[in-house]
Amino acid sequence: MVKKLGQRLWLFCVFVFLYAPILVLIVYSFTSSTMIGAIRGFSLEHYVTLFTTKELLHMIGGTLLLAVTVAFLSTLLGTIGAIGSFYAGKKSGQCINFLNQIPIANAEVVTGFSICVLMIVLFGVDKDTYLPLLVGQTVLCAPFAYLSVLPKLKQMDPNLYEAALDLGCNHRQALWRVIVREIMPGITSGFMLSVTLSLDDYFITTYTKPAVFDTISTYVVNATKGARTEIKTALWALSAVIFLVVVLVVIGMNMKAGRKQKR
Repeated sequence: MVKKLGQRLWLFCVFVFLYAPILVLIVYSFTSSTMIGAIRGFSLEHYVTLFTTKELLHMIGGTLLLAVTVAFLSTLLGTIGAIGSFYAGKKSGQCINFLNQIPIANAEVVTGFSICVLMIVLFGVDKDTYLPLLVGQTVLCAPFAYLSVLPKLKQMDPNLYEAALDLGCNHRQALWRVIVREIMPGITSGFMLSVTLSLDDYFITTYTKPAVFDTISTYVVNATKGARTEIKTALWALSAVIFLVVVLVVIGMNMKAGRKQKR
């Protein structure tokens, strides 16, 4: 009894540590306060500023477009790599797994600077093309998409591909109608994780982005150094919106998985 109570108390403390700062920020986003520390009453002015300021809307739209594009490329590369690793020989699979771990363990600042040197200095690619930014964020996200897909492949019967060929499928049909359908939850998880990583990335984006472009992460950091007060407080509302969207997506994915498991 005492042990269970201690475990629940510890779990409660962990959740408070993780979510209390976010909840405080959400509370202040619904007030007219201009700084953390004094609540001045309920207000939606921060949300009005967020959704009526062209500068903020342009930044959010560009960030989302970048995140979806990077997530698509990363999920495609990660899925292809995971399938290739799964059906490759033992040594080849281990080699691919080892190479996939390097970008994950490597510091983002090193990755960002390396991409900058490779794309801009050696290849002469202009930052204004957005290509260095796309390449840099894809290098960051693709290994995580790979790790999301690979466990689903390991849970799958390895003989399904050959069975599909024996039943009349060609190689393309066996891949799309059997393998991809079996690992679709992993592909979806990899895509969502890539979107989150792209939205959150700062170091690689800072090194590779065009000078006139800002993502949410770079904009927030720059805003803390000298932006107008109404812009800073509107970012509280933006944080609350992002958190709410993430919560709804996670709940939806869990409900969908639960219904699928029941069926």
